[in-house]
Amino acid sequence: MTTVSAVLFDRDGTLVADVPYNGDPGRVRLLPGAAEAVALARSQGLATGVVSNQSGIGRGLLTVEQVRAVDARADALLGGLDVWVFCPHAPDAGCGCRKPRPGLIHTAAERLGVPAAACLVIGDIAADVLAARAAGAQGVLVPNAATAPAEVRRFAGRSAPDPLTAVRTALGLTAGEVIPGSAGDGTPRGPGAADGRPGSPAAKDVAPGSPSTGNVVPVSPGPGGVTVRRSPS
Repeated sequence: MTTVSAVLFDRDGTLVADVPYNGDPGRVRLLPGAAEAVALARSQGLATGVVSNQSGIGRGLLTVEQVRAVDARADALLGGLDVWVFCPHAPDAGCGCRKPRPGLIHTAAERLGVPAAACLVIGDIAADVLAARAAGAQGVLVPNAATAPAEVRRFAGRSAPDPLTAVRTALGLTAGEVIPGSAGDGTPRGPGAADGRPGSPAAKDVAPGSPSTGNVVPVSPGPGGVTVRRSPS
């Protein structure tokens, strides 16, 4: 199996509760295991990102600014990821970025400086897993009550009950295992921690994805998608 260098999460229904066409940051609620999954990936030196379809923009129900505001709120609650990429197009636009097409995966991987094949993609519907496959990445389904039963059956061999379990399994870890460098081993984490790993406060001066690096600002879009990153204030 290819070594995992980055974990890319779907947003709605995977990291945060799915509120259809949500443009209100105040309605963002993390799902169980979401923050822990991001923290575990970061503690192991993996890059992290979010790849999501946001067709509400193309449908005229949301603005790009609203999606960015919701992303920024989710990013703050999750402790900061390295890259956020979304497809703003309606389903009938024929773009190359809307999952299950691979454009978002390729764009995120390029922004993170890793091969798409070294990415683990975690999401709650078949389109997430299929986008991963189309990009040559690994895909894991984390089904919820809204996931179609046929999709659950189809990807039963590539599924996990929650994002944390998906990351643990990809890293070959068991539940309850204390990870060197994780919050469970006594190593300082959060504000004041300084281990120099990707995503740690010591690396946040130059690395995106830290709450300490300022506001979320647009970065030039990848193919068909819109990417946002944190930049120093």
